[in-house]
Amino acid sequence: MAESARRARGGGGAARRAARTAVSFETARYIERNIPNFEVLTEEALQIIEHNADTVLEEIGVNFPDNPDARAVWRDAGADVQGERVRIPRGLARKLCSTAPSTITQVARNRERDVVIGGKSLVLAPVYGPPFVRDAAGGRRYATMADFEKFVKLGYMSKWLHHSGGTVCEPTDIPVNKRHLDMLHAHMTLSDKPFMGSVTEPSRAQDSVDMCGILFGKDFVQENTVMTSLININSPMTFDDVMMGALKVYAENNQACIISPFIVGGAMAPVSVAGTLTQVLAETLAGIAYSQLVRPGAPVIMGAFVTSIDMNSGAPTFGTPEAAHITYGAGQLARRLNLPYRSAGSFNGSKLPDAQAAYETSNSLNMGLLSGVNFMLHACGWLEGGLVSSFEKFVMDADQLGTLHHLARGVEMDENAQAMDAIREVGPGGHYLGCAHTQNNFREAFWKSDLLDYKPFETWSDEGARDTQTLATARVEKMLADYQQPALDPAIREALDAFVATRKAAEPDSFT
Repeated sequence: MAESARRARGGGGAARRAARTAVSFETARYIERNIPNFEVLTEEALQIIEHNADTVLEEIGVNFPDNPDARAVWRDAGADVQGERVRIPRGLARKLCSTAPSTITQVARNRERDVVIGGKSLVLAPVYGPPFVRDAAGGRRYATMADFEKFVKLGYMSKWLHHSGGTVCEPTDIPVNKRHLDMLHAHMTLSDKPFMGSVTEPSRAQDSVDMCGILFGKDFVQENTVMTSLININSPMTFDDVMMGALKVYAENNQACIISPFIVGGAMAPVSVAGTLTQVLAETLAGIAYSQLVRPGAPVIMGAFVTSIDMNSGAPTFGTPEAAHITYGAGQLARRLNLPYRSAGSFNGSKLPDAQAAYETSNSLNMGLLSGVNFMLHACGWLEGGLVSSFEKFVMDADQLGTLHHLARGVEMDENAQAMDAIREVGPGGHYLGCAHTQNNFREAFWKSDLLDYKPFETWSDEGARDTQTLATARVEKMLADYQQPALDPAIREALDAFVATRKAAEPDSFT
């Protein structure tokens, strides 16, 4: 019996050691806030902004260029349409927006990774759109499809990241008219987290819907939201035909769109916070209303991408107090519309993953959590004002997203959290390291970075005095080495491969 017990203890130790060294693909559930939202606008201020936004839509209007079909839809809805300009009667856009759902469930092919967007939730998605990538070994360079696939793998392996995203970098070695097929294929096969569709041309949006029909089933796609896609408004107050064409495809097929102004304050909107918020609200009201004209009940997310400008150089600036005020205020406006809200991210203007990047990113991430954001695009990997996707910054940010999860939990007040037994046990002059409460709770009591260095100076020095970027480079290499592709039905994989091959063969390559 003694030998049997020893074997059992040895087996348990071996199991624990194996668990510590095993490759983990754990993904945290999307955040559900137990903390209040931070609000900067009074009721009076909110009413003024809402009134002014309606005035903008009614008196100034918005442009729908090169899109007679959209203008006809607006005319039938009661808008005053003169040329490209659409003037929307006071209250009409808000009334149309009322049919949009307050929450959206985006289905992942691994149903354990479905996400809810809206209410008190926060879904974190990676960087989107940069044409360049950067790593410590190769420096700054144009992105390739191989880079894209690496980012998808890193996103899949990142515990605190809930979403695979969309254009995590722009693979410039693939023709413009065909790269969306490879990007979607990568998200569908290299990860099983939710993902985004293509918006660069309406036919590419339709390709995205068709590929999802292969992955999930055509009927399933029509009845469930399996994609979230980014529809940028060409601020100020212009809705270009390409983005609106993609929006129309997604709305008709029950797929979610983030309808988001792209504003650099002082260039594309007024320099004042109140003026910018007025324009943000007017633009999003018009865009969301149009989606509901296409299909009442189409899932949408109210977006606000807003930054300020350096008036000397003209470069965008990030992590600023003005951007925070706008992000907090837009969150209040979104909640009054009962709509999911997208904003914030790992924003910074730095050229390297350095102290500037860390300061500005930290400001932006915490701002997003406190403003009530429901979908945070660009949550990790953003560098150089959005021109660069950085491998090191990706894992640095993805690690820090864990702090948002823990902050959002709020303060527990159950009997264990009150810790009165520990206070009684230790008493004056003692310490808590060995008390029962500490022993029972230390494993889960504090969030701990998987990347940052907390070692004594001597140990840190003996190990090469590595800075954070060096640690991040090593983590990128380890995560990619540990990556294991999620299982996918071979028949679905073959059908996806065939669809991509057929679509690519149907037209000549174009790099414009």
